[in-house]
Parts: sequence; structure tokens; C-alpha cells
Amino acid sequence: MIDWDALFGMVNLLALIAWTVLILLPRWPALLSGVMYGGVGLLCLIYAATMIGVVSGLIPNPEGGGADFTSIEGVQAIFATRAGVTIGWTHYLAFDLFVGLWIARDGDAKNVSRLIQAPILLATFMAGPLGLLIWLGVREPAARKQGRFR
Repeated sequence: MIDWDALFGMVNLLALIAWTVLILLPRWPALLSGVMYGGVGLLCLIYAATMIGVVSGLIPNPEGGGADFTSIEGVQAIFATRAGVTIGWTHYLAFDLFVGLWIARDGDAKNVSRLIQAPILLATFMAGPLGLLIWLGVREPAARKQGRFR
């Protein structure tokens, strides 16, 4: 039996450490690899293992909440369980961290100051798509300045 509260706390701590490294520490290749594989990769692994385990029945979910993604009620039932919330939250953490890593690498490549990147990365950490939207608005002029649109 999985302690979903403990796992929830663990994935939050893992994401917080990875975001702290990404925002505050120098962007050495080894640190960026650590964020990619020790952060994003590990979160993806935890997500995949728990999601497959619960859906297949290998990990018991006594609260129910079967995998019905075809209606609001079905999705609501999934997230009404500790397993569903933990698995779904891990999904968000992994994707937001991946997007943050892309923003940091893209910002460095486009010579965008780390002081400008930091609040955008914080926005991505706190509200993923909002941070991405802000970055997309900032990156366009930076790309034009360099004559690159990729």
C-alpha cells in the first residue's frame, strides 16, 4: 500500500529542489542535466509507475476513482482520491519543470538576463501556463534581436 501523503510530499520536495537549482544556481551542464534527469525524469518515472500501477490494479486504490477521462464527472472522480491527486499533481510538476528548463536554456541562448528569467521561471513554477505565456512574449523580441526565430 502506498502512503499517498508521503509520496505527495516527496514529489513536491523534489520539484522544489529542482526549481531552486534552476532559478538560483549557475547553469552548469551537470546541474542542468541533474534538473532534467533527477528532476523531470524522476517525476515522470514516479508518475508513470503510479499511474500504470493504479490503472492496472497492481497498486490498490481503496478510494476508487476509476480512469474515466470522457466526462467532467469522470475526471472529478479520479481527482477525488489521494492517488488521483498525487498522480495528477506529479504530472503537473514534471511538465512545468520541463517547461521551466526549456525557458532557462532558451533564455540563456538568447542572452536574456537571469534577472528577467527569474520571475518568469517563478511564474512557471507557480502557474505553469502563465509563466510560459509570459516567456513567449519576452522571447519573441529577444529572438528578433538575434535574428533567430527558432
